[in-house]
Amino acid sequence: MKKIAILQSNYIPWKGYFDMINMVDEFILYDDMQYTRRDWRNRNKIKTPNGLAWLTIPVEVKGKYFQKINETTISDPKWAKEHWATIKQFYSKAKYFKEYKDVFEPVYLNCEESYLSKVNHKLITTINTVLGIDTKISWSSDYEIVDGKTERLLSLVQQANGTEYISGPAAKDYIVDGFFTDAGIKLSWMDYSGYPEYTQLYPPFEHGVTVLDLIFNEGPLAMNYLKRDVDGK
Repeated sequence: MKKIAILQSNYIPWKGYFDMINMVDEFILYDDMQYTRRDWRNRNKIKTPNGLAWLTIPVEVKGKYFQKINETTISDPKWAKEHWATIKQFYSKAKYFKEYKDVFEPVYLNCEESYLSKVNHKLITTINTVLGIDTKISWSSDYEIVDGKTERLLSLVQQANGTEYISGPAAKDYIVDGFFTDAGIKLSWMDYSGYPEYTQLYPPFEHGVTVLDLIFNEGPLAMNYLKRDVDGK
């Protein structure tokens, strides 16, 4: 049995993203897809005393040109130092910030990568290490890409020798279940409901923020706040 999940890379994603990574044997970064504006590819939310705030990596977007995520470049090299200064400003009083500061600070301050996908990959793998997640991370570009929304996903799962595909709930709008059934591959749906609350700075509590919020506030207990199964149990 081999479980596969396929999602576009996100910038310092929320806990649900890592919950899915932890549920599977291989997680494929789907960065051959079109870059979308005002999405999670290059931004995420943090908590501040004045409410939620966006951290956004500035990128080059070429008008109506079909631009893949893995072709998208960063437009301002100062972004990393600015983001780290903001994170430090609002999380320095979190219980475990000092414990993890030396893990994340070098990633930001030494970042010279010009491609968004590479930055996301570095941060995702760093966070996996912190959380103790050892799932294989691969790229869709490691495999052959075929035409058709469902066909493309199914092909990636087959090429990775998967027996089960775990999908995000948004894909219910377009995935053809029968394609997976006919191929003998189990199709499961991720359930993002029911996450427990944890100690968090700046009430009220908010689930939809970067997983760094969970790590800095709960430290080695962070994995206790992930569900680790598709049924939300």
